[in-house]
Amino acid sequence: MSNLVVHFEIHATDPEALVTFYSELFAWRFTRFGEMDYWAIDTGEDSIGMNTPGRGINGGLAKRRGPRPEAGAPVNGANFVVGVGDVDALFALGLKLGGTEALAPDDMPGVGRLAYLLDPDGNVFGMISPVLSDGTNVMETSAA
Repeated sequence: MSNLVVHFEIHATDPEALVTFYSELFAWRFTRFGEMDYWAIDTGEDSIGMNTPGRGINGGLAKRRGPRPEAGAPVNGANFVVGVGDVDALFALGLKLGGTEALAPDDMPGVGRLAYLLDPDGNVFGMISPVLSDGTNVMETSAA
């Protein structure tokens, strides 16, 4: 093992609501573990599996043990950032699905286009694309 992050977890006051939110936003697939308040998250075909190489990771969704984060409170724990093709389109979809703005889409020269949302349960997460708002792909310009 080389200390790579191989799994993430999202905590939810209303797990079914977040299953719907992330399924519709990113097309993630969720599988509940029996009667447990825990769902495995399959993020797609390029994700790392048990003994299977990949470029992304899968995760889990768990019933929250305690109150949801208060609006405006600082991040308590870790957040995750999802690599996407179109930050602006998915940001708008996330708002339509019940998310709220944490950080509006913005270009970070040399990095990409980045935005952060709060999901309907108050968890913060980010989205990033190598394509800036002017169509420049930072991956192509950094290789030149």
